[in-house]
Amino acid sequence: MEFDTSSPIWVQLVDDFSRRIVTGEWPAGGRIPGVREIAVDVGVNPNTVQRALAEMEREGLCRSERTAGRFVTDDRQRIDRVRAALVQDAADDYIRRARGLGMGRAHAQDLLVQRWSDHDDGADRDDDHTTEAGGE
Repeated sequence: MEFDTSSPIWVQLVDDFSRRIVTGEWPAGGRIPGVREIAVDVGVNPNTVQRALAEMEREGLCRSERTAGRFVTDDRQRIDRVRAALVQDAADDYIRRARGLGMGRAHAQDLLVQRWSDHDDGADRDDDHTTEAGGE
């Protein structure tokens, strides 16, 4: 994993781990790999991974069971809210970049629709998840 020097690594790990949860790489209710295993996987100190996981626990995305390890929340609504927040962040980034390149709203929307179609695998999820942050 490559890290951005503009924000703390543990914050970037929270984002990465959240992405793993919303994509199902770490499924709801599933066991999260151990701190040392994750640290080796992402190439950071175990204390940094521990801090990221502690923040995720504080946010309710995972829970610790003393003898069994850490587990992803079973709360699907919480996971959907995290998904919406991650997508909103990506949308905000797209808007900033498009504006920075001098692109107007209509052109940016047209480009997004076209790119979405180019990446369409026939399994559109438009109606699968309604969120509080902008659902239908």
